[in-house]
Amino acid sequence: MPELPEVETTRRGLEPHVTGRRVHRVEIRDSRLRWPIPDTLAVTVTGSLITGIRRRAKYLIIDLQRPGGGYAGLIVHLGMSGSLRICPASTPVKKHDHVDIVLEDRAHPQGEAMIMRYNDPRRFGSWHLLGPTNTAEEEASHWLLKALGPEPLSDAFDGAYLYRRSKGVRTAVKSFLMNQDIVVGVGNIYANEALFQAGILPTRKAGLISAVRYDRLAEAIKFRLQQSIEQGGTTLRDFVGGDGKPGYFQQSLQVYGRGGLACPGCAAILHDIRLNQRTTVYCKHCQR
Repeated sequence: MPELPEVETTRRGLEPHVTGRRVHRVEIRDSRLRWPIPDTLAVTVTGSLITGIRRRAKYLIIDLQRPGGGYAGLIVHLGMSGSLRICPASTPVKKHDHVDIVLEDRAHPQGEAMIMRYNDPRRFGSWHLLGPTNTAEEEASHWLLKALGPEPLSDAFDGAYLYRRSKGVRTAVKSFLMNQDIVVGVGNIYANEALFQAGILPTRKAGLISAVRYDRLAEAIKFRLQQSIEQGGTTLRDFVGGDGKPGYFQQSLQVYGRGGLACPGCAAILHDIRLNQRTTVYCKHCQR
């Protein structure tokens, strides 16, 4: 599943190509995603000016200015296997290309030079309309966004916050980190990597970890996420960013996917277990 760095990489790849361009046409080939694409989406979005693309957790928010004024935003989730990328309008349609946002050419308003194409083999992603007013309150109260925790790369997220939220929590710290109500976007790969860097055993109860160690963990989360974003995300199967390029963070992974191999810290064998149905890799010597 695309995690926060992959979604942020997609946003950065798309933004310079679509901001300031008007939507010429929306083509929906298959609306049967995790939730059906609204019937009104195409007519609402057509003719709108794309004013920017933002990210909240693993959601992309496409800001649109409607003709004659008014706001129409799109919330897009890539699901398990989705991708959103820029390509020429002449690009042949593939089996799982479900949505096209056809963009007007800047020099030729009636042209269809480029498209923003959504591909999703498993159809577990989703598209939602946000509007009609562009207010922070409306966005924050949307049912997909209202319960989300802070962004891990923001000032609102630090060790003191994690320590405060962990009080009395008896679940494993890895599961605690992957709870989107606690902090958004720390998926399985980056939880494994950050816990290893911080020297914390993923199965340790969240409520038994000290404030000092949470400071170290918050720093590790920020570092690993930022490092992955700079390297274009992690390509484990077929992830590519909005510009069609793969991510290379996989080459920097220290523990994830390396169960049974030597620990990069002490050369002991890394253990590979299942924790809440997710692959969990750790070193018994380096993590406690």
